Amino acid sequence: MASTDDLPPLNHSQEFQLTQSPNPQWHYGQKVADTPEGRAWMEGEKAGWKVVDTAKEDPMKVYSLMNSGIVPRPIAFVSTVSESGVENISPFSWFNMVTQNPPLVFISCTNGPKRVKDTTSNIKSTKGFTVNLISEPWVEAANACSIDAPSGVSEWPLSGLTKEPSIHVKAPRVKESAFSMECELYQAIEIVHPDTGVNTNTMILGLVKYIHVRKDILNERDTVDPAKFKVVGRLSGLAYAHIESAYTLKRPVWAEEEKRIQAALSGSSSGGKLKYCHH
Repeated sequence: MASTDDLPPLNHSQEFQLTQSPNPQWHYGQKVADTPEGRAWMEGEKAGWKVVDTAKEDPMKVYSLMNSGIVPRPIAFVSTVSESGVENISPFSWFNMVTQNPPLVFISCTNGPKRVKDTTSNIKSTKGFTVNLISEPWVEAANACSIDAPSGVSEWPLSGLTKEPSIHVKAPRVKESAFSMECELYQAIEIVHPDTGVNTNTMILGLVKYIHVRKDILNERDTVDPAKFKVVGRLSGLAYAHIESAYTLKRPVWAEEEKRIQAALSGSSSGGKLKYCHH
């Protein structure tokens, strides 16, 4: 593997841009292989398929495959405080939102053979935590907090990040984060392996009580502008995702698209009109 010193530097001057979608001429019923890019993509199927029986495969190989295939993932930079007052902060890429009403997020914490993670223990005991989204200007500081520090050692000092008091929970939020959430423990779900009975993970559901978002990253619709947010995601291994462009796809509405769909399908190679199922 090449040294990171041999890699080109990140282009900070490259501005985020919106582009066309990969195949803007696509129409209803069109086969993937009907475009040059689609044909090239489908050619890869000729190499065959690897089918993994997860019950028989090494769990670490299953982890590596899922970790590399389910991407990109958002990162929860989670701040907690123990009952004795020791502050902990750590990144988790097994994280996402669950519902908006009530506003819930989840993080999944692996339970090691020797001890449960400090994050899990702290949330269970103090019932509060903050989730801070990571932006590129301070990703190295956040990554440093993934270190396997002994229990009771706070990662805050080594990160150089700034603690900002929260409103509702004891755990501080990260001042450098442009989007932070104060969360209250909603439910801790112990994930027990169906065959071994071992408690392998704890899934934490957090009820979002307060959201702190910097005004300078909001757009005219009062939502987060990805160009200003510069958020990072996780890929496989040690790789982080750098978001430099995006494209939009309008969500189709049946009332507006039904006639176009019927016309496209009646003239396609599959033939026939759309069939309705009555229940």
